[in-house]
Amino acid sequence: MPTPEERLQELGVSLPSPAAPVAAYIPCVRTGNLVYVSGQVPTVDGKPTHLGHLGGEVGLEDGRAAARTCAVNVIAALKAELGQLSQVRRIVKVTGFVACTPEFTDAPKVINAASELFGEAFGDAGRHARAAVGVAALPLGVPVEVEAIVEVA
Repeated sequence: MPTPEERLQELGVSLPSPAAPVAAYIPCVRTGNLVYVSGQVPTVDGKPTHLGHLGGEVGLEDGRAAARTCAVNVIAALKAELGQLSQVRRIVKVTGFVACTPEFTDAPKVINAASELFGEAFGDAGRHARAAVGVAALPLGVPVEVEAIVEVA
């Protein structure tokens, strides 16, 4: 059975260094066998990959790309916290926030891109409970933010 790192490599996903917090928080908090991963936004090398609102200047496919980048950043934060992603027993809960116009009702389709990457990386352990919430605005003007609760060994 390949490790999550090997699965990510097969998918062509390389994990960046964890994103530096943009406010007064830390990327992960571990308590017992749970790791709470702070909301991650779509940044690469510290710069947003997408800006704007779904249903406005950001289309569905760009929103999905942003959500996938958020998921990569969640996994990078986990890797930094755990050392090895094989310590992940289960992605328990994912919450995705989508900055959108009031008429936009496809937040779940946007956040599916993050959920799909968790499944590809962690197999059955990547299946999770989830919320996808439309919001008025997100930090840095990005269209998507994703946070996770993860059970670990």
